Amino acid sequence: MRLVKIGICINFIAFILACNQPHYSPKPRGYFRIAFPEKQYQTFSSSAPFEFEYPVYASMYPDSSKNAQPYWYNLTFPAFNARLHISYYPIRSPQEFTQLTEDSRKLAFKHTVKATGIDEALITNRQDQVYGIYYTISGNTASSSQFFLTDSSQHYLRAALYFNEKPQQDSIQPVIDFIKKDMDKMIRTFKWR
Repeated sequence: MRLVKIGICINFIAFILACNQPHYSPKPRGYFRIAFPEKQYQTFSSSAPFEFEYPVYASMYPDSSKNAQPYWYNLTFPAFNARLHISYYPIRSPQEFTQLTEDSRKLAFKHTVKATGIDEALITNRQDQVYGIYYTISGNTASSSQFFLTDSSQHYLRAALYFNEKPQQDSIQPVIDFIKKDMDKMIRTFKWR
């Protein structure tokens, strides 16, 4: 009986000693570290009636969707699971120009359901006759940046940035900011041909 009591005491002491660990404190939620490549650019020049500079870490492909038209492209950013859809339209009449501009506005403001804000900025480059509007869309929306460029008489180009994942602005905001600089470079170097 005495051995049983000693065994119980030893087990109890061992149990107490095994439970003596440091206090647990929860760790804050974190995200994967994103390694951004160095900014380097190349010129996109093809049979299309426009040219611009785009990053070397992105790839330009003709749009292969069933409704694609000539000079529609996808500028993909494989490291970020993102794609900039680029659509070109020739302008044949003032009414068509008005309709294209209104369509771009509608497509940007279609995101108001989930957007926390939509900012518009005018694009003006008189030297190269490049004009347009840049839409910055805040919130968990499918597209965070869109713009259109035109010479107001013959050419019209629209672009929209999409990510191939569920939009969560807080986790992809650093990538959005990084790609926005590439889009700004594209706009600054854009020329009609």
